[in-house]
Amino acid sequence: MAFRILAAAFLSSLTLIPSLTGDAAAGTTTVHTNQQYIDEVRREPDFKVDDQTAVFRTILGSLPATVKVYPTENYFYFSFHHGAIKYAGNIRFDAEDRDEGLVHFNYFKEFTYWQRDEADYNAVLGAKDGVTVKKAGPLSYDVSFEGKTVRFELNDLSGVVPPPGAVGAGETYLGPVFDESGVRFFLVFHEDLKIFMFILDESAPPADQFNVLIASDRLSIGIRSGFAFYADRFQNRKILVGVNQFNTSINNYFDGPFDQLPDNFLKGDELRRAILAVSPELEGQIDRFGNSPDNQTRYLIAPYLQYEDESELAVIAQCAATEQLPTYYNCFSFVGSSDGGEEPPPPDDQQE
Repeated sequence: MAFRILAAAFLSSLTLIPSLTGDAAAGTTTVHTNQQYIDEVRREPDFKVDDQTAVFRTILGSLPATVKVYPTENYFYFSFHHGAIKYAGNIRFDAEDRDEGLVHFNYFKEFTYWQRDEADYNAVLGAKDGVTVKKAGPLSYDVSFEGKTVRFELNDLSGVVPPPGAVGAGETYLGPVFDESGVRFFLVFHEDLKIFMFILDESAPPADQFNVLIASDRLSIGIRSGFAFYADRFQNRKILVGVNQFNTSINNYFDGPFDQLPDNFLKGDELRRAILAVSPELEGQIDRFGNSPDNQTRYLIAPYLQYEDESELAVIAQCAATEQLPTYYNCFSFVGSSDGGEEPPPPDDQQE
């Protein structure tokens, strides 16, 4: 089995720009200029980056009265420049302790291909820190600090229902996923094969455009996201089968939906039961979210291939072209090897 370190799942960022609300929300295009970027990079810092209180004050103080938290693991991502270096971070409303008046705060130097400093600043903030967190609605929280209050509206997907064909026979729908990339999925679990799948939610407005691959007209890659999908032969749906490894290496917006599980919409112990079906040795070692007892790690659900070149996806098309139900769906599950997964099983006529 594999786990993800929770702090390492926080690396994507959202630049703090006032126009993210208002005009942008109304549909007006937001223009980003090189002048704005250079001004931010060259600006003299007005706080010390290792002063977590000062950083939290800056972040909260920069926000409008109400903001939207889109990702389903409830991370509100941000970024800022300090001393010409870009820092990324988040305020997280963890489903396990937000109703206790706590928020998780984390920031660090943003990863690049040439910069891998993993040192970070993190804290669990609450009344002891002068931070007040009050529940304002079923998925709404008011955070107050030093006279400033911001309402964080978590993403209410409780009414999302998979359309016909999105969930197949013998599969359990675990919940809706809103990735930090803006792409929406349905997380499903195949009971007999004991595999997870992320199904593209095509009932939502599209958040990407796609190129069809030469290897198969059933394979397509998002131009913006790099997410690779396979059009199911037996169901009217597209299965996430690949995430570009260059994105996972720097943990950006397009590193895959492994870090955006449907926490607010899980029913009882369904996720825990599915995990234990795959890894029964974890009995007594995970909670209903798949977290370890110390909440430092979480069970990794990333069944897709991490690819560098689109030609690597051909193995999926070759397997899926001839494999039959139910083992056909094993063609889309890559779990267990050092590069992110095992190869899918060969077609029937090649199996020993």
